[in-house]
Amino acid sequence: MSNEALAMRGPVHGTKDAKRVAVGSAVGAVIETYDFIGFGTAAALYFNHAFFPGADPVTGTLASFATLGVGFAARPLGGIVGGHLGDRLGRKPVLVTSLIIMGLATFAIGLLPTYAAVGILAPVLLVAVRIIQGLAFGAEWGGAILMSYEHAPWRRKGAVTGIVQAGFPVGLLLANLVFLFSVHLGDEWAWRIPFLASLALVIVGLIIRSKVPESPVFEDVRDHGELAKSPVTQVIREDWRNIVRGIGLRIAETAGYAVSITYMISYINSSKLADKNQTLIALCIASAIGIIATWKWGALTDKVGRRPVYIASCAFAVLFGVPMFLLVNTGMFLFIVATIVIAYAVCQNSLAGAQGAWFPELFQAKTRSSGASLAYQISAMVSGFTPFITTLLFVSFGWVGPALLFSAYGAIGLWAALVTRETWGRREREAAERISAETPAPAHTH
Repeated sequence: MSNEALAMRGPVHGTKDAKRVAVGSAVGAVIETYDFIGFGTAAALYFNHAFFPGADPVTGTLASFATLGVGFAARPLGGIVGGHLGDRLGRKPVLVTSLIIMGLATFAIGLLPTYAAVGILAPVLLVAVRIIQGLAFGAEWGGAILMSYEHAPWRRKGAVTGIVQAGFPVGLLLANLVFLFSVHLGDEWAWRIPFLASLALVIVGLIIRSKVPESPVFEDVRDHGELAKSPVTQVIREDWRNIVRGIGLRIAETAGYAVSITYMISYINSSKLADKNQTLIALCIASAIGIIATWKWGALTDKVGRRPVYIASCAFAVLFGVPMFLLVNTGMFLFIVATIVIAYAVCQNSLAGAQGAWFPELFQAKTRSSGASLAYQISAMVSGFTPFITTLLFVSFGWVGPALLFSAYGAIGLWAALVTRETWGRREREAAERISAETPAPAHTH
């Protein structure tokens, strides 16, 4: 392992603020996910009636999922802007700004008029606000994960970034708990309350994030005058292969989620395999388990490497596509819960847990924010329109179409994991162990 590679990881024992940064970043991830993923739940359960009421059920669902996809399509642009600013100005400003924008956009969704009130203007406004959400979410991830990664001790970067990644299932859990509560308020308030309530979370998140210190790795790059003039252009020119690999790695996770969770809850509901209340309970159970699972998967990569976890999980996803739908099709609530838990806690959380440390390690420090953000967010275009594509596949081929699509996404991730270099293999772990023993830990490190 080269000295440059070692330097890119920050202080060997981490900084005194490592835990506080991880928690602060995770809180932001919770809020961003609550806002962004909550839209997915609303799109699956309510928006076809509120914003596209004139269409037949299938067309209304397609239109609702298309609106969902627009936000994902905007994420790469947010990733480009956020990645550029993160490499030029620092990780912290991006964290704070993205949270403000996301919070205001989400609150605005709760105030939108429906089709019954203003006609075609309603879905137009919904799409506009969804684009703003996508831009903010695209900018947020890179800053949050890099702040945590670059503050963390070498030997615990998987576990520390796993805390941030675990913020996503926390946000999913909160969103679904609120929807579970609001489902009794009638269809219109059932989807408005979750978005309006997000404002309180945003205020708390801003207070916490404002106290998070800047990344030591960014400060080191800046102090040595090594800031890239055009980090996005540079990373595309010099490191495009890792961006492509990262996109493949992410597709298995995020597009797989779009089939097994976002589309699945619509499928279960429309096929009357379970009611809305049961579907939301299943999601809440999976989300709660996913919080611990994501962190544990990240910690596991510190012990065995990033690549083995990814390979095993993607191989399982390839095999799980058809059984996943067979289990749900029984209509037995226990099987539905078990299926969603496996799809989320194993197929999705394991990949998210590994990404937190693996993605930053694939890029140089001076272009890391841009490279990691591009790889992470470009894949969102695929996942964003997956529920739309999956609905079309279902119309043409029945449940077999979505099942095979899920397996195909797993195969893409498996290929990407096989061709991506291990950044925390035995050699790196042994070197980190040796250097950690030789370097006295600061008295304030905890």
